[in-house]
Amino acid sequence: MTEVKKTFPIKGMHCASCVRVIEKSLSELQGVSSAAVNLVTEKASIVYDPSRASDQDLASAVANVGYKAVLEQKLMNKDEQKQEKQKELKSLRNKVMFSLILGTFIVWGSFPGLMEFAPVFLRNNLVQFLLAIPVQFWAGLTFYRAAIPAIKHRTANMDTLVALGTSVAFSYSAFVTAFPQVMQSIGIEPATYFDVSTIIIGLILLGRYFEAKAKAGTSEAIKRLIGLQAKTARVVKNGQEVDIPISQVSVGMVIRVRPGEKIPVDGKILEGGSSIDESMVTGESMPVDRTKGDSVVGATINKTGTFTFKATKIGKDTLLSQIIKLVEEAQSSKAPIQRLSDLISSYFVPAVIMLAILTFVIWYIFGPVPSFLFAMLNMVAVLIIACPCAMGLATPTAIMVGTGLGASKGILIKDASSLETAHKIDTVIFDKTGTLTYGKPTVTDIVGDVLQLAASLEKGSEHSLAEAIVRKGEEKKVRFLKVTGFKAIPGYGVKGKVEGKLVVFGNRRLMEKENITFARLDLAKLEEEGKTVMMLGVNSKFRGLIAVADTLKDTAKDAVGKLRKLGIEVIMITGDNQRTAHAIASKAGIKTVLAEVLPDEKEKEVKRLQAEGKKVAFVGDGINDAPALAQADVGIAMGAGTDVAIESSNITLVNKDLRSIATAINLSKKTMRTIKLNLFWAFGYNVILIPVAMGVLYPFFHILLNPIFASAAMALSSISVVSNSLFLKKAKI
Repeated sequence: MTEVKKTFPIKGMHCASCVRVIEKSLSELQGVSSAAVNLVTEKASIVYDPSRASDQDLASAVANVGYKAVLEQKLMNKDEQKQEKQKELKSLRNKVMFSLILGTFIVWGSFPGLMEFAPVFLRNNLVQFLLAIPVQFWAGLTFYRAAIPAIKHRTANMDTLVALGTSVAFSYSAFVTAFPQVMQSIGIEPATYFDVSTIIIGLILLGRYFEAKAKAGTSEAIKRLIGLQAKTARVVKNGQEVDIPISQVSVGMVIRVRPGEKIPVDGKILEGGSSIDESMVTGESMPVDRTKGDSVVGATINKTGTFTFKATKIGKDTLLSQIIKLVEEAQSSKAPIQRLSDLISSYFVPAVIMLAILTFVIWYIFGPVPSFLFAMLNMVAVLIIACPCAMGLATPTAIMVGTGLGASKGILIKDASSLETAHKIDTVIFDKTGTLTYGKPTVTDIVGDVLQLAASLEKGSEHSLAEAIVRKGEEKKVRFLKVTGFKAIPGYGVKGKVEGKLVVFGNRRLMEKENITFARLDLAKLEEEGKTVMMLGVNSKFRGLIAVADTLKDTAKDAVGKLRKLGIEVIMITGDNQRTAHAIASKAGIKTVLAEVLPDEKEKEVKRLQAEGKKVAFVGDGINDAPALAQADVGIAMGAGTDVAIESSNITLVNKDLRSIATAINLSKKTMRTIKLNLFWAFGYNVILIPVAMGVLYPFFHILLNPIFASAAMALSSISVVSNSLFLKKAKI
């Protein structure tokens, strides 16, 4: 059975080590070839063979390491998802408030300087014990649920650190409460530390609450896209118009759209026309005119006229649904830099546990009296301060915001790896026809009586130049002749038999191949004007030529200028001859031209540049561009291009604006800058504060890190990393 890709939510994750543990457990299953887990989206994406790994196997693999896989196929709408998230946040908020309120009472009754003003009953160890129990075992249950299975399977995560640290403080305090005389007999004052265990749990849960609220902000792009969908459609049936829910629309239905209404699904206009605001899916603010025969996109807004259209794509097949799917997949994917962070975190937690044990031993042997208390508190501080939440959030939060920002500008980034690679690009190759130019050329010159034969031949061709010649033939009302034995010769032209004569029509190389001599002077003059010249031969004799000009896109010159300002080399590649190619390139401001390149040679040119050590982006739109798009370090497809080209690319410009290439590269640079800053603070925080928690400052300054402050610092580090990623939303790209 063939492998399939499955994405499902995971509940209970809090740090990069959680991610690594789940990935390892899933990857070890028979039938699973790859597994990637994203901390921010809280989803796992696996490629597996369903005949070898069942849903039960997947759920068990996740449950065995202390987490829950949600594999039910129930699809929730936007409101249900919002309610589910609000319910989880409310539950977390209640636990935070409960923990901190009870913790505050315990601190009031036990902390020196405060306890003197507390009611007598709060100073009682037994009362503090009773207040701490629900915090430890109800509010803190989430830590035990993940830590115990992880320990059973000889793995460790952030929950392991919290569970160990708070359990040590709670257990010691419970022992002191039950047997104070034992502590007194060995010369240790029977002081409890219920304040440490309860406040730590409360602060860590508070950090998670703020973290969850902030993470929700990173996925605003998806929420906005989903919110764009129309709720109803006005269907025309048997002369009657009726509003039906969008879910009941089927392909082929005729739908009427009035001014100011959203277009419900993708389709083609049958009657009427209008100016349509497509900014929500393209990022382009100017409305575009659409008339009979033109395609319209679901979720765009009809500005002026009334029209009817035929539904061609519904549900998950609409452009908006495809955009949502691409953005979700990009946000769930991993950048290479994140894999490094996950790998470090997987070794980090066990290393911290070893450091905590070492801290206890050193303080117990060499610490001042009471050494046991110093050893215990410093060990707890190390366990709490080292929770690698910030490390796990550093990359995925920035990726989510970056891809979401790109989508809002009409730039669809397929995966995190492409977003990371884009900032390294130093060479951009543009395909000419349909990419730099509009791809809708018009006939400018006709030399000789050749239009009827050329138009008749080209009627069987799908090339963009053929359309211009056929269109010219229709304008001139020529009679199209029957063609037999039609053959398209990629990179050369076409040939076939017309009224028993062998007719060939194409470029200079086709004439040379067929041994047909032609007038070079006329040819050179037209080519110097940037026109594509196609010659016609009948029975091996030259009959005349047709010149066609394809106009440069309005944004092409500006786009090239922006890329050159970034220090990027710009190259144009085309099957056209040198003169025509250089004429178009000079208009766009491009100096390097690869002309007369056959379709199958584009990929080779990309490989050649890569062999020179260059990081190459290829920009194209046609089927023949697909191999080059796939070979390039970053393939960029125009949104109006073919499905094959879009599928082969890493980035799709839905807005069709060539200037967005520089925007995408700038977005990559700013996203990577954010990720590196996040990682610097995440790693730096641990590198600096773990030694402080171990007590390295005590011999010199008598400074120790209280475990309560350690938990507050840990929560603050996670919130700061997520907040830094959210600043990316305001970046100017």
